[in-house]
Amino acid sequence: MRRHRNVKIVATLGPSSNDYEMIRALHEAGADVFRLNMSHGTHEDIRARHAIIRQIEKDLDSPIAILADLQGPKLRVGSFARGEEELVEGAAFQLDLDPAEGDATRVCLPHPEIFAALEKGANLLVNDGKIRLTVTSCGPDFANCTVTVGGTISNRKGVNVPDVVLPLAALSDKDRKDLEFACALGVDWLALSFVQRPEDVIEARELAGGRAAILSKIEKPSAVKCFDDILAVSDGIMVARGDLGVELPVQNVPPIQKRLVRRCRSVAKPVIVATQMLESMIESPMPTRAEVSDVATAIYEGADAIMLSAESAAGQYPVEAVSTMNNVAIEVESDPTYREVIEASRKANRTTVADGIVAAAREIAETTNIRAICCYTQSGTTALLTARERPRVPIIAMTSLRATARRLALTWGVNCVMTEALDRFKMAVVNAARAARAQGYATEEEQILVIAGVPFNKAGTTNILRVAPCAERLIFATDPE
Repeated sequence: MRRHRNVKIVATLGPSSNDYEMIRALHEAGADVFRLNMSHGTHEDIRARHAIIRQIEKDLDSPIAILADLQGPKLRVGSFARGEEELVEGAAFQLDLDPAEGDATRVCLPHPEIFAALEKGANLLVNDGKIRLTVTSCGPDFANCTVTVGGTISNRKGVNVPDVVLPLAALSDKDRKDLEFACALGVDWLALSFVQRPEDVIEARELAGGRAAILSKIEKPSAVKCFDDILAVSDGIMVARGDLGVELPVQNVPPIQKRLVRRCRSVAKPVIVATQMLESMIESPMPTRAEVSDVATAIYEGADAIMLSAESAAGQYPVEAVSTMNNVAIEVESDPTYREVIEASRKANRTTVADGIVAAAREIAETTNIRAICCYTQSGTTALLTARERPRVPIIAMTSLRATARRLALTWGVNCVMTEALDRFKMAVVNAARAARAQGYATEEEQILVIAGVPFNKAGTTNILRVAPCAERLIFATDPE
């Protein structure tokens, strides 16, 4: 399905989007990637949704990426004898390992690894930061705190520890089981939660064994501090602004978002901006003006994808939410200012032949009457490098590997077309011309650019560029080989 925009849309599936008709409607409205949240639903639920997506992909002959989002370790307090308590600012409150039910003075925090890492003065945030505790003294099994921001605390509320790197693996026992299940099922991307260090990503990559690409969620201050190291071992990034906005001052999140998006783009790795993008559409058919501006900002920054969470998973208007994102994207990308911003932020360290080829392709396409850039790719690298240039013309990625086509559905501006395996460049040009005509990108009277690596089917060999007519008779007339 041809999109008339470049940014991609990720839609989370859930109770509101659980059957063939709704999921197909979401794809037709603009969803390019479907997120399966491993925090909710059984493996059988996930399996059923995966099967529906693959059936829609087959019915529409349209590559669709599936992203399995691993839960990560969840830090939570224990239970209270009365179900909840009111913590007053300035009061003393203790966290400990005692499994007894809590009261207004203490509660169990069943995570000894937190106590091992805490220091005096550290902050703990409870219930998405609504309650803030500051450590006054601590030991291996307790932390005495002062309530600096009070409120109601209740059973099993989440705890964030923004000031320290916790000695926790990003993969819990549940995550390991979910990872193996998702890879065996055949998902295209794995989103890794609670990333603090590059070693977390390396562990997940080893477990995945190449069966899925690894996308690191940046939601911890420690991940922001070592972002370049995490990016180096990741295939993609998600700027998860929910937890990031809890663990950091909210005013810090917008510049971090902009910085991370630009850094990802510079190394040709896809980046998703996520969390609360159209939050009001969970209950309203219309978004707020602020939410529309938020979506537009991510698009102006050059993000590869923007994501819906509860809006499409549990909201009352999932299709409307996807349509709204689609319409905002089309409007923003038609704005002349959008091109000015995108091109002003084009910074890449070009050091290889492939870098030079894709940069030349963009220059030629934008200074002549070229209608599309067609790139042959097996690993996806050529398409990623082409997308990094953010050309003004469409990108058609031609591949014989469905797994590659699916993964590239997350990448800015890339339209994937399946083709047979080739061993001659002339046939690559012919197939590219056929795809451009069939998809409505060019007519027989127009020209396209074809990028490929010779010899074929060998990763990292992008070394040839040709301006080609879309009429096959002209291709054969000018290239008898």
